[in-house]
Amino acid sequence: MSRLKVVAGAVIAAVLIMPTSSAIALSAKGGGVTATSPWNSDSGVISVYDGSADGDPGKAEYYRQASPDTKRTLWNHSGSGTRVVSGDGSRIIKFQACDENNAAPDDCSGWVAP
Repeated sequence: MSRLKVVAGAVIAAVLIMPTSSAIALSAKGGGVTATSPWNSDSGVISVYDGSADGDPGKAEYYRQASPDTKRTLWNHSGSGTRVVSGDGSRIIKFQACDENNAAPDDCSGWVAP
């Protein structure tokens, strides 16, 4: 009986240290720009990848749980083939990716909610 208690205790301990939920990343693509959240399994972080060689910056527009009425913008001015990552904060509740077009409307994805 004591062996059963040891095995049961080990199983319970393993379950307690495992994450209770896994954050599944969603991506949105606008033009050649891709925004992804959660980034690196952190629901308070978003990334912007510029895959467009048009010379224009890319951005992610997003809202956080702690301030749902405040639209935030994460810019990627680093050029084609680069990624920028936001600072950590409250959970991102919706976002879109946009490829900026000077003197023309931006190419934006629809809004997605992770």
